[in-house]
Amino acid sequence: MTFDQSLRDQIHQANIEVHRSEAKLYELLHPEVYSKKEQKRIITQLKKIDNLILDNKKVALDVGAGVGNLTGKLLEMGYRVTATDISPEMCAILKRKYAAYLPDKLTVLNAPIEDLTFSVGQFDLVTCYSVLHHLPDYLSAIRTFSGFLKKGGVLYIDHEASPFYWTGEESMLASIIKGLTFHATPIINGVYFQIIGLKVPTIDYTLSDYWHKKEHALDHRAVIKVFKQEGFTSFKRSDHYLTGTWLPNPLSYLYRLVCKPEMSFWVAEK
Repeated sequence: MTFDQSLRDQIHQANIEVHRSEAKLYELLHPEVYSKKEQKRIITQLKKIDNLILDNKKVALDVGAGVGNLTGKLLEMGYRVTATDISPEMCAILKRKYAAYLPDKLTVLNAPIEDLTFSVGQFDLVTCYSVLHHLPDYLSAIRTFSGFLKKGGVLYIDHEASPFYWTGEESMLASIIKGLTFHATPIINGVYFQIIGLKVPTIDYTLSDYWHKKEHALDHRAVIKVFKQEGFTSFKRSDHYLTGTWLPNPLSYLYRLVCKPEMSFWVAEK
C-alpha cells in the first residue's frame, strides 16, 4: 500500500469537507451508528474491554472521535480522554457536548492521525470507530496506535466492513437478499427524513470513504499481519450486523437469516 503526498492530501481534504457538510446533522444522518441497538452494542463492548486492560489507569485515546460517539461513553466510564479528529467542525461540537469534562478529563485535538505525537505507551486504551476506511494508509495508522499503547493495553477498532461486505455470500439467494436490503436502506431513510422535515445535504463520499469500496476494500489479512508485527499478545475480529435505518426495514430480518454479517470490530491486546 503506497500513497503519494497528493493522494494523501486529497483524502484528507475530502474528509474535512464531508464532515464539514454533515457535522451538525451527523447523529441524524447515521442510524447505522446511532441506532439504539448499535449504541447498546458499543457500550457492552467497551465494558468488556475495560476489564481486559491490565493495571488500568483509565487513560484513553479516541482517534477520529467525531462528535464524541465513543468519547462520551469513555468519559462516563471514568476515563481521561484525548479525542482527536481531522474535522474542526466535529471537534467544536464535541467540545460543546462535553464541556463539563474540559480540561481535566477531556482534551480535544484537531489534527490528522499522521500528525499525532504522543509518548510511547501513554495510553491504556486506544479506540477508533468508523475511522480506518477514511485514512490514506490505515495499516501505518495501526502501527502508530500500537506505539501509543502501553503493554497490557487494548486497541479497539470498530465499525469497519467485514470480509463478507463485498464477497462471501454462499448462495444466489443470499446475494439477491443482500442487494435488495442495501438498496432499500437509503429509500427508507429518505422517507424518514421527509417525515421529520430534514433537508439532507448532497455529500460526495468518493474519496473520504476511500477503503469502503469493492475495488479497494479493507484487507483484514493485512491488519492481522500488522498486529503480529507490533507484538500484540492476542487479537480477534468479530463480525456483526448493523441497523442501517431509523424506520424498520422488513428485509433486514430475512437478511440476517441468509446473509453473513457486513460489519466487524477488532479487539487487540498488547
